[in-house]
Amino acid sequence: MATQCYVLIMKVQPPFQTPWRTDDFDFVLPPQHIAQRAVEPRDHARLLHVTPSKLGDYQVFDLPRLLKAGDLLVMNDTKVIPARLHGQRGAVKIEILLHKKEKLQQWLAFARPGKRLHVGDVIVFAPTFTANVLAKYENGQILIEFNVPGPDIFSLLHLYGEPPLPPYIKREEGAAKQDQERYQTIYAKHEGAVAAPTAGLHFTTDLLNNLKTAGISYVPVTLHVGAGTFMPVKVDFIEDHVMHEEWGEITHVAAEQINQARKEGRRIVAVGTTSLRLLESAADETGCIKPTSYNTKLFITPGYPFKVVDALMTNFHLPRSTLFMLVSAFAGFERMRMAYEYAIMQNYRFYSYGDATLLERFQE
Repeated sequence: MATQCYVLIMKVQPPFQTPWRTDDFDFVLPPQHIAQRAVEPRDHARLLHVTPSKLGDYQVFDLPRLLKAGDLLVMNDTKVIPARLHGQRGAVKIEILLHKKEKLQQWLAFARPGKRLHVGDVIVFAPTFTANVLAKYENGQILIEFNVPGPDIFSLLHLYGEPPLPPYIKREEGAAKQDQERYQTIYAKHEGAVAAPTAGLHFTTDLLNNLKTAGISYVPVTLHVGAGTFMPVKVDFIEDHVMHEEWGEITHVAAEQINQARKEGRRIVAVGTTSLRLLESAADETGCIKPTSYNTKLFITPGYPFKVVDALMTNFHLPRSTLFMLVSAFAGFERMRMAYEYAIMQNYRFYSYGDATLLERFQE
């Protein structure tokens, strides 16, 4: 694909004042722009480079020449588990989507039909694989406890579960066999996510090698992406939204590498909004990263003072979503609206299996 660049001509408008309305982050996306299959090879997806002054059309394999020697990529090495289960409570068919591990045997989950379940019910997935409903919550979640020892749960999920594809990816017979491999980054390591860190889906071994040759290194962190990442913001004002909670970890080694890069004046490039949220959650007021292992529910909206991340690679996100709010905070509200309008006109593919953006930080 030939590279094209377009100068951004910004409209002069008074700055938005808080409180922000959820409607401010709405836009119309024609259904044909929602990617149902991923591009192959992975790094041949399109890449929209958004800088403070222009937009550029590239492909993901162009990253080595778009980034700078010395840049440090921070990549989320979480591994997606087969979190969607089909079972029965008596004669009623129940679909379970695991959301977040509370203990080895206890998980928060979404259930369909949730109204048919009651505390004390037993959901049967297989003769020797069941779960008890321990609690129901107003936000549609339930707490279940599996009847097997904690370490055995993951092996049973791989046996009876399927990849938890987001609802906008349509599969009449459930997730296809190829989704088991494709809805996973090539560097996935730590099991626990119920949604993929989708920016990472574009990387290949060749691309990682080319980045290394260009003097661009990477460091892994872990944030187990929850199903709440697909939940729409339903309140009128974004300040009233309650962010979903996700577990993350930054090791001592990773923290040292990130802090050293910043000390040397090298850029920190987050691969995915999950990596960005974890970094910003772990940073002190000076931007120093502390090794951490905890739950984060950081909600980033316009006006947030970024302390660590200089550039962000991420996919195109849903309207009215916390992720579109995050990128609007990172690269500028008006700039991102114009970038998305441009992407729709140029037939970019949206969401988990779609194309990517490379955003340079710009706060209005």
